[in-house]
Amino acid sequence: MKNIRWIAFWLLAAIAGGAMAATEVAGVKIDDEMTVANQKLVLNGAGIRTRLVFKVYVGALYLPQKKDNTKDILALPGAKRVNVIMLREVSSDELGQALITGIRKNSTPEETRRFGLQLVAMGDIFGKIPKLKKGEFFSVDWVPNSGTVVVVDGKPVADPIPDEAFYHAILKIWLGDEPADAALKTGMLGAK
Repeated sequence: MKNIRWIAFWLLAAIAGGAMAATEVAGVKIDDEMTVANQKLVLNGAGIRTRLVFKVYVGALYLPQKKDNTKDILALPGAKRVNVIMLREVSSDELGQALITGIRKNSTPEETRRFGLQLVAMGDIFGKIPKLKKGEFFSVDWVPNSGTVVVVDGKPVADPIPDEAFYHAILKIWLGDEPADAALKTGMLGAK
């Protein structure tokens, strides 16, 4: 009877430990939850951004609660995070240009004009980083009552950019009608 209890104990411990394990995408461990602005966020989904045949980065979306469509994600109040882990070296010019292109593709001309100052600020942020190497990461967070915060390897690199609509435009880079990568969008929306 004593042995059965020990076996049951170790089995439950193994199951609990497995439930807390991080998700893995392209060999990169993705945390199942994170905290942004003192708010616990859960991994909504993750995937790989490929360009031509090259794996560029792993993108992960964190939300206060899981959602499976862009409309519900944009309407969800609270903090949010997109975490990007590099799978290859990319210059900040390439990355900054890709972000701006993604915003323009998924915004109306009026929105793009309205976001002019924010786009300049975003370009300045990525201008401070010469390149991102394989294994380095950055996050783009929405912090309520503060704004969009860009964090590189765990450190904020600029003042917050206010305007939640601008953060929504950033999310649409990955989740919009013309996403950077359709398979990545599917992964970030939580589809397997």
